[in-house]
Amino acid sequence: MHQEITRTETSAPDRQFTVLLSPTRRGARLARLLTCARLDSWGLPSEAAAQIVAELAANAATHGRLPGRDFRLELAVRDDGKLLRIAVTDTRDDRLPPASGAPFAPADDESGRGLLIVGALADRWGVALGPAPRKTVWAELDLVP
Repeated sequence: MHQEITRTETSAPDRQFTVLLSPTRRGARLARLLTCARLDSWGLPSEAAAQIVAELAANAATHGRLPGRDFRLELAVRDDGKLLRIAVTDTRDDRLPPASGAPFAPADDESGRGLLIVGALADRWGVALGPAPRKTVWAELDLVP
């Protein structure tokens, strides 16, 4: 496991955590556990964030997996503690989530609804491409109502 903590400039987030994890079910589970531990250490609520990380990490391990390439989890508290940004980056920019409003999965499928959960829990979410071959699926939670 590789961990980086970066705060090098005045515009840096209040708190930041970055870790590379294997694109496996175990790596996705570890992403959720690390999120809970980190947010607890920062004194922040972790329930919604942990569920978002679980869904995004599971997607990275399932749909963004390439042998020998890890996925990256980033947590950052920004705007003087008012915003939590969650970002999961994988190396499959050729496999993007469905466009907004597009159906995620047929009604009788047992999977394919993770981003619906992310959308329900997050205040905002989206996808950023690059640098090639990476994509980042991010979500933001407002910490102050």
